[in-house]
Amino acid sequence: MARVKGGVKARRRHNRVLATTKGQFGARHKNVRKAMESQLHAFSYATRDRRVRRREFRALWILRINAAARENGLTYSQLIHKMSVANININRKMLADMAVREPAAFTAIVKSL
Repeated sequence: MARVKGGVKARRRHNRVLATTKGQFGARHKNVRKAMESQLHAFSYATRDRRVRRREFRALWILRINAAARENGLTYSQLIHKMSVANININRKMLADMAVREPAAFTAIVKSL
């Protein structure tokens, strides 16, 4: 009975790993073992950083809203509180965009509170 070698499947799997690590430094894109380890780390960093990116954007939006609110004589927390009391539901992304691109509209919202 002849043994079954995994030649074609193994080569295909190795090539797939090497293709995903293309562009990395040194042995990370040449050596299959190093490439596999590098790929696993890269995928886990990518998953983690998708969540981190959302956090960072929210922080940026809050920073922009706070700056625009202070120009209109309020702090960020006062603005958000007054908006919730007035039942104005605009998310932070839209508020920040409005503060940067349309300051007159942002000022109109603040004045209406």
